[in-house]
Amino acid sequence: MSHRTQPLPPLSGLPHLIREMRYHEASRQWLGFLLCIWFVVIARPIPWALHLTAVFVVIGVAVRMWASGFIIKNKQLATNGPYALVRHPLYVGNILIVYAFAGASGIWWTFLVATAFFLFYYPPAIEYEDRKLAGIFGDPWQDFARQTPALMPSFGSRDRNLSGHWSFKISLTANFEPVIAVLLLACFFFNYSRL
Repeated sequence: MSHRTQPLPPLSGLPHLIREMRYHEASRQWLGFLLCIWFVVIARPIPWALHLTAVFVVIGVAVRMWASGFIIKNKQLATNGPYALVRHPLYVGNILIVYAFAGASGIWWTFLVATAFFLFYYPPAIEYEDRKLAGIFGDPWQDFARQTPALMPSFGSRDRNLSGHWSFKISLTANFEPVIAVLLLACFFFNYSRL
């Protein structure tokens, strides 16, 4: 049993295996990246769809880049920048990127594959991250979580610090995000060579 599922009720057999897969972070990250590559490989790009989805890929990459410069995982509670809008902006970026790759493929059923991927991995990922951060940061996390939605921004009356201090160094050294961004953008824009 992984450290991510230890506090949960024990399971055995296939339910145990499925739950362990859902909570396994590396498989979620690699499968998401491989899914994007697969969507490029099978793509039958349609010019208008490619142009439209390029906007969403750029926004998704920008959201991830913005978030990665604010977060030092498990050491500081990030509450400004994109974290002032949602608790999990990196996941928001991932969702935008994978759906954009699906749309750029020109194949309708890739949206079903992307949706299945998100429904399988993201509810447990959010549950685990919230549980872990509550354990690390206690009351400050609880206050933050009560006021900040998981994925869909809420622009209510709460004071939000969208600026804060973004750090390229943190983005690169702690999260490796600029390299990921270049790889994702290169994969996506490869579709243009196939028009």
